Amino acid sequence: MQNLGGRGAVNKGFEKNNKLNNSVTYQVTYQVTYQNMRRALKIIYSIIVAFIVLVAVLLIVSVLPITGNYKVLTVISGSMEPAIHTGSVVVVKPVTDYKIGDVITFGPYTKTKAPTSHRIYDIKVVDGSPVYITKGDANNAPDAREIKKSDIVGKVLFSVPYMGYAVEFAKKPLGFALIIIVPAAIIIGDEIKKIYVELKKKKNL
Repeated sequence: MQNLGGRGAVNKGFEKNNKLNNSVTYQVTYQVTYQNMRRALKIIYSIIVAFIVLVAVLLIVSVLPITGNYKVLTVISGSMEPAIHTGSVVVVKPVTDYKIGDVITFGPYTKTKAPTSHRIYDIKVVDGSPVYITKGDANNAPDAREIKKSDIVGKVLFSVPYMGYAVEFAKKPLGFALIIIVPAAIIIGDEIKKIYVELKKKKNL
């Protein structure tokens, strides 16, 4: 009978240790999961902030004149796919010399008309001045219209895929509110909350 009682006590002790170990394991797992979630949220938060800043900068530079005659334009067609996707933002700057293979932006640049961005396919000289034959990478044939140097807005320096959708949407009142104002208010509110918590901690010390 004593032996049986001893085994029972050992079993109970073993069960107690198992429960304690399981509890500790659960707490450690919970802490690790919570830390991973916080890291993931911080990364997402940083991406959102960077996105808002980028859209805001592109929105400003697409509306206001920039030093050096840089222009930020939105591509609204797929004629330059896959080099430049529809909805991309292109940064354009005038240069002194345009060569075959350069992607140039040309044509009317008004509130109602958007210029075209195509690659220089060929160059010929007419009356001592260069005339450019252009072609969209996705098009089968060169453009019918020949381009004079005076028609060129500038050379495409680089493009940012799909950012044009956000920039164009942000130009509208609803888009500006959803993309710029609301996220900015959330970020500012979060920062104010952090400052308040830190001040409260210092006060309690």
